[in-house]
Amino acid sequence: MVIVAYIILAFTALQLIAALMNLLPGASLPKKTDSSSGLVSVLIPARNEEKNICNILEDLSGQEYSNIEIIVFDDQSEDKTRMIVEGFSSSDKRIRLVTSIGLPEGWLGKNHACHSLSEHAKGDYLLFLDADVRIKNNTIGKAVTLAKKNELSLISIFPKQAIVSYGEKITVPNMNYILLSLLPLVLVRISKFISLSAANGQFMFFSAGVYHSIKPHCLMKNNKVEDISMSRHLKEKNHKIACLVGDDNISCRMYTGFSDAVEGFSKNVIAFFGNSFFFAIIFWLIISFGFLAPLLFLSGELFIGYLTAYLLTRVLISIASHQSIFENLAYIIPLQFSMGIFIYKAFINNYFGKFQWKGRSIN
Repeated sequence: MVIVAYIILAFTALQLIAALMNLLPGASLPKKTDSSSGLVSVLIPARNEEKNICNILEDLSGQEYSNIEIIVFDDQSEDKTRMIVEGFSSSDKRIRLVTSIGLPEGWLGKNHACHSLSEHAKGDYLLFLDADVRIKNNTIGKAVTLAKKNELSLISIFPKQAIVSYGEKITVPNMNYILLSLLPLVLVRISKFISLSAANGQFMFFSAGVYHSIKPHCLMKNNKVEDISMSRHLKEKNHKIACLVGDDNISCRMYTGFSDAVEGFSKNVIAFFGNSFFFAIIFWLIISFGFLAPLLFLSGELFIGYLTAYLLTRVLISIASHQSIFENLAYIIPLQFSMGIFIYKAFINNYFGKFQWKGRSIN
């Protein structure tokens, strides 16, 4: 058990190093933009998004980078999504609506929507945005600058999460904790290792030439974690990619409560562990009960060092994620409990084939 205690101590130290690296400038968009230009096609898949679509269209209409076209794909919505988009398109000619004629067999809904959008896009860059994302100021211009400067084929961003209810506070921070404690995002860009890949489907900014040559949404048409799979595929084909954390200029309220978050995160949590339930469970056991081994089998000084590293990791990740340090520390225990539920729910859904999203099966 002494060996186990030292392994846990070393793992916690590595998590702290990863958290520190994710505070480096390379983990976020640049603060300045150059005078570069290029048409950006902003592509929004929308299914029953009447509560969100108005906000994102207003945000895009006010972007400092104005050389954009905005195309919304109405994916058989049963609410007022279509009507709202048509209202915006009548006053802003950059906005267009594309209507689904049905979901083909063998496709997942969002993947088909994104692929269909790409076929209507004319831009030098393709920016896929979820309808519930909020985007301000010159985020698009910064993405163009970063892509040109580093010759990137893909930039993906994890938006700052708007966390409101108690159910969100004990679930949503887990996503960034897993990602930023396991992966220094700067390595996604500078390393050629395929395993050091990450992406978030809420914000996917592609070079149009690369996208159209690979057609990644078509390639991943029945993949429920298509964003991570696409990032790995691009890196495998020697394309440069980057994954970043967002700030106040790009945010999202992903879920609205505990059960909503459990359903959403159980869909993709295992992908963060290379699709291995074994590694996901080991990770959860270490961060939930790993303190026992150092406490029982190491000296008091080493246990204090372990505890300091563990808590400091959470502090640094909270800073990098623009989340409340106090709440993320105060809710450590329920956060660990909910992470275990994510993994359990993912296993059950995977075994029984019960994944659902927006009223559709995504098995």
